[in-house]
Amino acid sequence: MVDYHAANQSYQYGPNSGGNGAGGGGSMGDYMAQEDDWDRDLLLDPAWEKQQRKTFTAWCNSHLRKAGTQIENIDEDFRDGLKLMLLLEVISGERLPKPERGKMRVHKINNVNKALDFIASKGVKLVSIGAEEIVDGNAKMTLGMIWTIILRFAIQDISVEETSAKEGLLLWCQRKTAPYKNVNVQNFHISWKDGLAFNALIHRHRPELIEYDKLRKDDPVTNLNNAFEVAEKYLDIPKMLDAEDIVGTLRPDEKAIMTYVSCFYHAFSGAQKAETAANRICKVLAVNQENEHLMEDYERLASDLLEWIRRTIPWLEDRVPQKTIQEMQQKLEDFRDYRRVHKPPKVQEKCQLEINFNTLQTKLRLSNRPAFMPSEGKMVSDINNGWQHLEQAEKGYEEWLLNEIRRLERLDHLAEKFRQKASIHEAWTDGKEAMLKQRDYETATLSDIKALIRKHEAFESDLAAHQDRVEQIAAIAQELNELDYYDSHNVNTRCQKICDQWDALGSLTQSRREALEKTEKQLETIDQLHLEYAKRAAPFNNWMESAMEDLQDMFIVHTIEEIEGLISAHDQFKSTLPDADREREAILAIHKEAQRIAESNHIKLSGSNPYTTVTPQIINSKWEKVQQLVPKRDHALLEEQSKQQSNEHLRRQFASQANIVGPWIQTKMEEIGRISIEMNGTLEDQLSHLKRYERSIVDYKPNLDLLEQQHQLIQEALIFDNKHTNYTMEHIRVGWEQLLTTIARTINEVENQILTRDAKGISQEQMQEFRASFNHFDKKQTGSMDSDDFRALLISTGYSLGDAEFNRIMSVVDPNHSGLVTFQAFIDFMSRETTDTDTADQVIASFKVLAGDKNFITAEELRRELPPDQAEYCIARMAPYQGPDAVPGALDYKSFSTALYGESDL
Repeated sequence: MVDYHAANQSYQYGPNSGGNGAGGGGSMGDYMAQEDDWDRDLLLDPAWEKQQRKTFTAWCNSHLRKAGTQIENIDEDFRDGLKLMLLLEVISGERLPKPERGKMRVHKINNVNKALDFIASKGVKLVSIGAEEIVDGNAKMTLGMIWTIILRFAIQDISVEETSAKEGLLLWCQRKTAPYKNVNVQNFHISWKDGLAFNALIHRHRPELIEYDKLRKDDPVTNLNNAFEVAEKYLDIPKMLDAEDIVGTLRPDEKAIMTYVSCFYHAFSGAQKAETAANRICKVLAVNQENEHLMEDYERLASDLLEWIRRTIPWLEDRVPQKTIQEMQQKLEDFRDYRRVHKPPKVQEKCQLEINFNTLQTKLRLSNRPAFMPSEGKMVSDINNGWQHLEQAEKGYEEWLLNEIRRLERLDHLAEKFRQKASIHEAWTDGKEAMLKQRDYETATLSDIKALIRKHEAFESDLAAHQDRVEQIAAIAQELNELDYYDSHNVNTRCQKICDQWDALGSLTQSRREALEKTEKQLETIDQLHLEYAKRAAPFNNWMESAMEDLQDMFIVHTIEEIEGLISAHDQFKSTLPDADREREAILAIHKEAQRIAESNHIKLSGSNPYTTVTPQIINSKWEKVQQLVPKRDHALLEEQSKQQSNEHLRRQFASQANIVGPWIQTKMEEIGRISIEMNGTLEDQLSHLKRYERSIVDYKPNLDLLEQQHQLIQEALIFDNKHTNYTMEHIRVGWEQLLTTIARTINEVENQILTRDAKGISQEQMQEFRASFNHFDKKQTGSMDSDDFRALLISTGYSLGDAEFNRIMSVVDPNHSGLVTFQAFIDFMSRETTDTDTADQVIASFKVLAGDKNFITAEELRRELPPDQAEYCIARMAPYQGPDAVPGALDYKSFSTALYGESDL
C-alpha cells in the first residue's frame, strides 16, 4: 500500500523491505542511496522544472502513443489516474486492475492508488507521494512520481560491469564517446551542454547520420538541435529538451538529461548486444587461430628435426673401415665437428619443441579446447624414440673410430716390420740355391771334400739360425691377414714366396748333405781353426744382424711406463756390448791364429775361409754399424719419452679442468631440483630468478669450451686413456645438455603456471597457497606425490571426498594412470574448479545475436560484425546451412562453434 506522510516532508523512494519485484529492487535501492535528495523543501528550480516537464511529457508520450493517445499537461492529464494506469500497462506489458470510470474525486483517487500500488509491487517504496497530491495536480509530486517510473522501468536495469544504474549509464556514455575530441562525459548535467556528447553517441552507432567533424564546440545550440532532430527523425526518440533551455541554464537538470540519454541507450541496446557477441566470437577465434599457428610451428619443427635424425643415423651406423689412417682420422674429425657444431643446435631444437608442445597443451586446456594430437609419427614420444635411436647409433661410434685408427696404426707398424724382416731374409737367401746346387764335390780332393762338409755344416747352422726369422715373417703375415690389412694380397704373395724358397733351401740342403756324407769316408783333412772360426762367427754374425734389426725396429707406445720399459730394455742391451766385444776379439783371434800357423808352416792358403763367408771385415763392419745404431736408438727413445711426458701433461691438464666442470654440473642439477620444489616469492619473481640462474649457467659455457679445446689436443695426440679423472668429454657433454634442458623445462613450467594463473584469474595469494599446500604434502620433495598424499592435500583444501569423486579427480589429474600427481596437474585442476571458461553454447549464443536470432548467418553479416581476418577465418571454415529455412549463402554457425570445442584441427 502507499505510505502516506505529512505534506511538509520530502519524498524518497527505495527498495521495498518485503522483497524485490520483477525488476529487482536491490539495485534500485543502491542507486537511490547515491541520488541527490529531491528538494527536501519541496521547491524545484524553475528552469529544472521546465526541463523536467518537457522531458517527462515527451517520455510518457513516447509510450502512450503505442496505445493511441498522449498527454499535453503532465500535472493535469494524470489527475484522474486513467492515463497513468494506461502508461504503466504499456511500459510494463502487464494488466492493471480495471479503472473506475466515475468523475468524482474518490474515483480519481482510487485509480491513482491502483497505479501507485502497481509501482510499489515492483519493489519501489514510495515516500511522500500520495494519490491526493496527484489528483490535486501537485506538479512537484507528479514529476517525482514520473521520475520514479522512469527510474524503475527505463534506467534501473542498466548496469555496466556490475555498477549501479546511474553509474552504469554514465560508464556506457563514457565508453561510447571516448574516441571523440572535445567530449568528456563526467556527469548528467554540464557535460551535455555543448551538444557534442549527444552527437557523439549517435555518430558512434549510426555514423551515416552525423557529420561529426563539422560540429563546433562554440555552437552548442546548433549541436543540440542537430542531435535532437536526427534522434527524432531516424531513431524514433522524441525531442525531450529544448536546446535554448539547456544552454541558458547554468546547470541542466540531471534527471531530464538521464531520461533523455536512457532513450539513446535503449535505442542502441541491440547494437550493444551485437558488439558484445562479436567481441566474444573474436576472442574465441583469436585463441583458435593462435593455437593453429602453434600447431603448424610444432609440425614444421618436428618434421625438420625428424628429417635431420633420419639423415644422420645412417651416417653414424656406417662402420665400414677405411684403408689408411688419414682417411679414418678425417672421419674422426667429421664426427668431432658433428658433436661440437651440428648436434648442439639440434639439442636446443628438441628442448624447444618439447617446451612449445607443453605450452600449446596448456593454452588449449585453458581455453577449454581438446588436447593437440600431432600428425602420425610426429608425437613427442616419436621424436624421443628417434633421438634415442640417434644416440644409440652415436654410442660407440667414436670408440670404433679410435679402435680403427689403432688397428691401422698397428697394421702399418706390422707391415713395415714385415717388409724389413723380409728384405733382410731375401738378402740372405740370395744365391743360396745356386750354391746348394753346385756339384763341386765330384772333382774335389779329400781335403776339399772335408772343407766342403764343414762349410755345409756351417751353412746348416746359419740356416737354423734364420728359421726364427722365417717364422716371424709368417706370423706377421698371418696377423696382418687377421687384422684385414688392405694390402694383404701382396704380403701373402711375398710371404708364400719366402716360405716356398725356404722349403726349397731345406730340400737342397738335405740333398747336398747326403751327397757330401756319401764321400765323407774319403775326406780326412779338416781345418779345425777355420771350422771353429766359422762356427763362432756365424752365430755372432747372426747376433749382430739381430741386434741391428732390433736397434732399427719401429716401436709404438702410449704411456710413460711403456717408453721407460723400452729404455730399460735398451740399457740392458747396452750392458751386453762389452761381452759381445770380447767375443768379437776372440773370433778374430782364431782367424789370426790360423794365419800364423799357415805362415809358420809355409802353408799356402787358397784365400778366404772355406767354411764361411763371414770374414773379419764383415764382422768389424757390422760391429761398427751396431756401434752407430746404439746412439740413434738412444735419441729415438728419448724423443718418445719427451712426447709421452707431454701427453701426460695433457692428461693432467684435462683432468684438472674436468674434475671442476663435472662436479659443478652435478651441483647445478641438484640446485635446480631444489629450486623447482621450493619456488619462493611470486611466479614472476621465480621466473626472474630462474632466468638469472639460466644466464649464470650459460655464462659458464667458456669453461666447457676450454675443456673441449683440451680434449681436442688429447685426441690429436692419440691419447686413449686418462687415469687422473673419471670424467670423459662424453660424460661432460651429456651432463651439460641435461643441465640446459632441465633449467629450460623448469622455466617453462613457471611460465605455464603464469599462463594458467592469468587466464583463470587466479590471484598470486591463491597460487602461493596452492604451492605451499602442495609442498607440505610432497613428502619426498620430488615435485610429485602419490594418490594417498594427494587425497590428504584435497581434504586440506576443503574437499569432502568419496571414493567415486576421488577416482574422478584422479582420472583428470593423472590421465596416464602413472600413480603420481604433478604440481602443474594440481594447478590445472584447481583452476578448473575455481574459474569459468567460454563454452560452445556461449559462442553459439553470440553468433545467434549477430545473426538476428536466425539459425544461420551470412558472409555479409560476418564481414559487417567481425574484423576482416576473423570474418574470413569463419567464412572459410563454416559449412553451408542445410536447415529448412536456409537461404542462398547461409552458413551453419552452430556446427562451427561446436567444432571449436570438439576438434583441435578444423
